[in-house]
Order: sequence, then structure tokens, then C-alpha cells
Amino acid sequence: MSANVKILGFTGSLRRKSYNMAALRAAKDLLPEGASLEIADLAPIPFFNEDVEAVGVPEEVVRFKQKIAAADALLIATPEYNYSIPPVLKNALDWASRGTDLPLYGKHLAILSASTGMFGGARAQYHLRQVCVGLNLLPLNKPEVFIMRANTKFDEVGNLTDEFTRQAISRLLQALVDSLHPIKRGED
Repeated sequence: MSANVKILGFTGSLRRKSYNMAALRAAKDLLPEGASLEIADLAPIPFFNEDVEAVGVPEEVVRFKQKIAAADALLIATPEYNYSIPPVLKNALDWASRGTDLPLYGKHLAILSASTGMFGGARAQYHLRQVCVGLNLLPLNKPEVFIMRANTKFDEVGNLTDEFTRQAISRLLQALVDSLHPIKRGED
């Protein structure tokens, strides 16, 4: 395994007590050996506007794209808004897909979602996978992590208390790191 796999994580939730942000913070403690996770804040990124872009790409966007480029892989924790991904997440991905430097192109990605509902954000994940096609992101197919009834899986200060969810996130992170170093299979 590589000495240091750099993962950049982010979420489309801006809520102060976001379960998806809490899941990203938990992921920091569940990383495989030799991996690190930086969590990017999407709040400062302005809404995409070609008129703004024509004047110059905002510094917040430049920094976000630099962080993506410096990462070996991405981890997105997405809430589900009206069966889809939140506008903050889509906006950040749209900005990162513009221009001549395309840091998302061919980047490995793991997705997780947390929701207070019964589906755990599944519909948002499936919509995000559609967006990944246009961006040429390489999302893991398995394992899938849907944190359903998230309000019962985290304590009042946002610590992950559910062991099943901890194991699911650990497996996802290990699969992400492993995806960067594919096993060469010999012919029998």
C-alpha cells in the first residue's frame, strides 16, 4: 500500500449539525493505515454564473480545484433533497468541471449518505452517480453506505455511535484505497 493516500471529503449539507458532515468526521477516525482525509468546506463557493466566470474564477473555486487535484481520491457524503443531491454539492461539482484544468476527470470516488429517513439517501446517491458520468468521476460500485435513521446513529454532539455504520464506513474507505492499487490477476 502507498505510504500516504490523500482523500478529499466534502458534503453538500451546510447545516451546522449535519449528519453527513458528522459521517465525514467519523471517517477521519476510520481510515485505513497510510490514508489521510481533509474535509473541504463548500459554503464559500459562490453559485455558478458564467458572467462571474468571464470576469475571473473566484479564489474559493481555484482553491477547491487545487485541493481536488492534490487528492488521490474523493469521499462525498451527500444528503438527499427532493430525491436528489443538494444544490451546494452540484454547484461545487459544476465549478470544478469548468475550464481547462479538470481535476475531477478520472478521479476515484467513494459515496456515502446519511438521512433521517428509511432510505438513507439512496436516491441522492443514484442521482450523484448520474452526474459522475458527465464528470468522468470513477465512483466505487460497492460497498454502498446508506446511513438510514441517522438521528439514531449519532449522539447529540455528532459522534458516530453505531458500530454497524462504523464498520460500513471502514469497508468503504478500505475499498476506496484499494481501488487506487488494483490487484493484478493472473490467468489460471
